Amino acid sequence: MNKKILVTGGARSGKSSFAEEMAKDIEGDILYIATAVAFDEEMKLRVKKHRESRPEEWSTHEGYRDLDEVLINKPANVQGILIDCITIMATNLLFDAIGLDNDMPTTADFEAAEVKINQEIQKLLQAIDATDADVIIVTNELGMGIVPENKLARAYRDIAGRINRQIAQCCDEVYLVVCGIPVKIKHS
Repeated sequence: MNKKILVTGGARSGKSSFAEEMAKDIEGDILYIATAVAFDEEMKLRVKKHRESRPEEWSTHEGYRDLDEVLINKPANVQGILIDCITIMATNLLFDAIGLDNDMPTTADFEAAEVKINQEIQKLLQAIDATDADVIIVTNELGMGIVPENKLARAYRDIAGRINRQIAQCCDEVYLVVCGIPVKIKHS
């Protein structure tokens, strides 16, 4: 039976580094799934730093759609999968659904987007349950700060919170990383 682990925390808390260290302990090949899209120079630099931090022998899939198919079709020798990160995946799916040029999305737009995002998450969770590899999932904890000022940020925070709850419920272990210190908050 595979192990399912969720690693959450705030921005720059050390969650990706912690997840990568956990993945290094898995015997066998690792598939790293990077969900970021390098759309500007800052993001390109972040992606570059993440690439450089990973062991060269890990295989990498860059994308945020249809990750269930990536897991289902993974090479047989892959014993560990690291998905980094769910909230970036959700951001990309949100903008796919509402459109990048939509500067006045409505509540109905956000509700329809959340349906589409949840469909992707449900397919991913089913594939995680079906795979024989251990899976480590990284996400951001967004709900611990002030309530965002704008409607888009509030909707995104709420969607991310509901997604994180679904994933945490399906995982055997959950870690909260604060100031680079991982705290296990759910035990198998």
